Amino acid sequence: MNLKSKIALAALALTAGTSAMAQLSYNIGAVSDYRVRGIAQTATQPSVQGGLDFAHKSGLYLGAWAASNVRWIKDFNGASKGDYEVDVYGGYKAEIKPGLSYDVGLITYQYPGNDSGDVGTTGAGSFSNASTKEFYGALTYSVVTLKYSQSMGDFLGNLNSNGSRYWDLSANFDLGSGFTLTPHVGRQTIPNQNSATNTGDAADYTDYALTLAKDFGSGLTGTVAAMSTDAKENFYTDANGRFLGKSVVLVGVKYSF
Repeated sequence: MNLKSKIALAALALTAGTSAMAQLSYNIGAVSDYRVRGIAQTATQPSVQGGLDFAHKSGLYLGAWAASNVRWIKDFNGASKGDYEVDVYGGYKAEIKPGLSYDVGLITYQYPGNDSGDVGTTGAGSFSNASTKEFYGALTYSVVTLKYSQSMGDFLGNLNSNGSRYWDLSANFDLGSGFTLTPHVGRQTIPNQNSATNTGDAADYTDYALTLAKDFGSGLTGTVAAMSTDAKENFYTDANGRFLGKSVVLVGVKYSF
């Protein structure tokens, strides 16, 4: 066997080994109303979304995800730029024992080009740059997951909001025939935010969701979700008079491959 043949066989073996140890997947979809922790991101309008994920059998993972038609940075923070979201994340997940696992990682929510808080924009002095970094940790026991996230720096442009926290409790019930029911409750706290009637805790709220998903096979999934919050209307109303935390029923579709 000549050198070129040996190199070719080695390359094939390495490729096969990498394929066995890691997986790269993609997804694309759309929702009728894009919400994050119950708060409207697209002024109750649709959003096209997609991402890619790399997972290694060791438990390490990396991913990126994007969403179109983001409106709150302009309508709430008073920016003139910032129309889409790009999330980049990475972490490690592993099983502690059968039925009990954990997940820890970092995520950054980026809004490329956004000028939230820049001098000369509407609301200057009231906001900082909207892009945000968080670390997170989660425990899953059986069908129940408890996740904690904390910001590293200002949270979504809110000034002096370093250390904003979010608790996320959810469950995942397999109903059979491809149906899954996911109840959720979350608690967001953003320190040092004031309003006309609240001092320091004006941005704090609890959100609720109930999502029914249907796996149609071949990577296609559809969802219907009911969401609500107890967010304070005098804080979460944008410059166009829209309350971003109002109750909603939204539908979504995603194709994974």
